Amino acid sequence: MEKRSTFNNLWLPYLLLAPQIIITFIFFIWPASQALYQSFLLEDAFGLSSEFIWFENFEVLFSDPLYFDSINTTFIFSAATTFLSLSTALLFAVMADRVIRGEMAYKTILTWPYAVAPAVAGVLWLFMFSPSNGILALALKDWGYDWNHILQGGQALVLVVIAAAWKQIAYNFIFFLAGLQMIPKSLIEAAAIDGAGPAKRFWTIIFPLLSPTTFFLIVVNVVYAFFDTFGIIHAVTQGGPYKSTEILVYKVYNDGFIGLDLGGSAAQSVILMFIVISLTVIQFRYIERRVKY
Repeated sequence: MEKRSTFNNLWLPYLLLAPQIIITFIFFIWPASQALYQSFLLEDAFGLSSEFIWFENFEVLFSDPLYFDSINTTFIFSAATTFLSLSTALLFAVMADRVIRGEMAYKTILTWPYAVAPAVAGVLWLFMFSPSNGILALALKDWGYDWNHILQGGQALVLVVIAAAWKQIAYNFIFFLAGLQMIPKSLIEAAAIDGAGPAKRFWTIIFPLLSPTTFFLIVVNVVYAFFDTFGIIHAVTQGGPYKSTEILVYKVYNDGFIGLDLGGSAAQSVILMFIVISLTVIQFRYIERRVKY
């Protein structure tokens, strides 16, 4: 007979949920509602006066070609960062799962970068790719490739993608390794006995069983690329050169805090919020169908 715990106090569930509801209201619902309200205002640089202008801030944004360039840059940056960080982390996790000697040292070294702040991660890669004395830039010059991300927008975008992906690899590695260790070894051994090679075992057994972990990490990495990479962009390129690395979250900062266009910046933050929510809904609607739990 199944035993269930019952609570006679009708207020207990609400009391248990109250801290989370309060935190959600203070740190999400209230700031989001304020941003939505400010997106309909025309404010002066000092915030002393404001005028309700309805959708004019959005009309100005959608008529600005630079804003659509920023959207395009954001999607390219987020897709490249997500793919690079996930693929590299999965490779490292598969390799770490096979290590016997020095296993803990190998796994610890791979998880260390997660403790590095985004701005510090950006500066580290900025030093290595410095056109004048960076070790990687000098190596590229020896191979006949002239690296100068200060002048070349494409190279600057590659640099921030590498820095952002490197910062996230450790986080993805932890989850992939945990997922690999949950797969029964008997399944892999049985496939090996049947003659399946390492590549076939990975694509037919291991990777499908990792699909819940992969789906979760895709959602997390997309959100990370859209929001948490601000520090990397600010430390490495500040959106340049020629706004080639100005992703949406950095444009919100640049227009709001530097350009003092408070209403336009609020409108951009609302659009950014809806883009991320839409992408998350699409991922749950279509990608989750392929997930095998």
